[in-house]
Amino acid sequence: MAYKTIYPYTNETLKEYPNASDADLEQALATGHQLYQQWRQEKPESRSKILQNIADLMQKKRDDLARAMTYDMGKLLTEAQGEVDLCIWIAQYYAEHGAELLQPVPLKTKLGNAYYLKQATGVIVAVEPWNFPLYQVMRVLAPNIMVGNPMILKSASICPMSVQMFADLVAESGAPAGTLTNLFINYDQVAAAIADPRVAGVCLTGSERAGTSIAATAGQNLKKSTLELGGNDAFIVLDDANWDELQKVVPQARLFNAGQVCTSSKRFIVMDSMYDQFLEMLKTAFSQVKMGDPMAETTTLAPLSSKSAKEKLQAQVDTAVAAGAKVYYGNEPVDLPGQFFQPTILTDISHDNPIFNQELFGPVASVYRVQNEAEAIQLANDFSYGLGGTVFSSDLQHAEKVAAQVETGMSFINAGWSSTPDMPFGGIKNSGYGRELSDLGIDTFVNQHLVLKP
Repeated sequence: MAYKTIYPYTNETLKEYPNASDADLEQALATGHQLYQQWRQEKPESRSKILQNIADLMQKKRDDLARAMTYDMGKLLTEAQGEVDLCIWIAQYYAEHGAELLQPVPLKTKLGNAYYLKQATGVIVAVEPWNFPLYQVMRVLAPNIMVGNPMILKSASICPMSVQMFADLVAESGAPAGTLTNLFINYDQVAAAIADPRVAGVCLTGSERAGTSIAATAGQNLKKSTLELGGNDAFIVLDDANWDELQKVVPQARLFNAGQVCTSSKRFIVMDSMYDQFLEMLKTAFSQVKMGDPMAETTTLAPLSSKSAKEKLQAQVDTAVAAGAKVYYGNEPVDLPGQFFQPTILTDISHDNPIFNQELFGPVASVYRVQNEAEAIQLANDFSYGLGGTVFSSDLQHAEKVAAQVETGMSFINAGWSSTPDMPFGGIKNSGYGRELSDLGIDTFVNQHLVLKP
């Protein structure tokens, strides 16, 4: 596995990184385990300062971190800056609330007074993707620092620059050695780490294939795992949707981060009465994007993360069209050197189309026409994924009732996807299991230790 930064805007290889050795992994495990033994004797309050220092240093190095993410995977610099800001917010949230969330929980029992402690369990292995190189790490690192679980990180091979910069920042902040150890390792080494008795669990954000492999390894070694495996989120537009608000939300719901977001809206399910108007609105929005230098403030659509990502998306669109889908807009070559993909709108996707149940990870919107609300809910649920979704309606109570019927982990009313430190993040079905962020995220890898006294 070659770890290298290839700038998707210029296709230039900026830096390559050597793979970590088995000895490096052993050192990381030993250091992490030693820190776990130390942290389990200390109160969570003692670690709040670590997170605050990390947040403060990220604020100082905001632009450097953002540029590194843009070089790694091509996202707009403005979006990368927003990602750094979100990471700072997450760190500050757990620094402020983590100790409170980890307080013993009293229980009423017939046998006497009882409570359960929330205790650290050991080193956690994190396998994280490229689309949000720092946010994906921070949303598991911050709560586990408060819990007292050191972390070993295996990042995606295409974003080593930003991830190593972040790991160096954590060390520079004064965090103890072993707090976060970034290793450029392969999947055999990941499996060896999971099997090691010093490791308590593994969290992964990635593909179904990677999730299946990681979950199998974790299960074989009786280790807890959490998985976030992407989505094919439905955006349901009801008859009474506010059109002005819809026009503001829809483009970004699909095109943010060049459409490379697990929770971005990918399937737009629209009532027949609004279908034609919706298509024209979407076409207008897609035709107005400005592709170009992701470092420039005037650019509104970044390149895809890599050549292979572009080739995969194009193959999926070609497959969809060959199977009968229609291109309402887009699917034309982009005359730029980077890995750009023209925003594309697909319609008439039948149930037997090979891409019907596939996630299109890029600026491609699939639009479906339905005759009524029941059909919309049925279509929204007729997929193997269940990560997020949106319901648009002027009647909020009605929208809530519809959202409750959608089989998914997160629903957003009259808004695209969002993520904040105080809201749980995760899905069901093939989108994975477990939750990150909020109080649910901090409980993921704790020992809920029951204590009963007379």
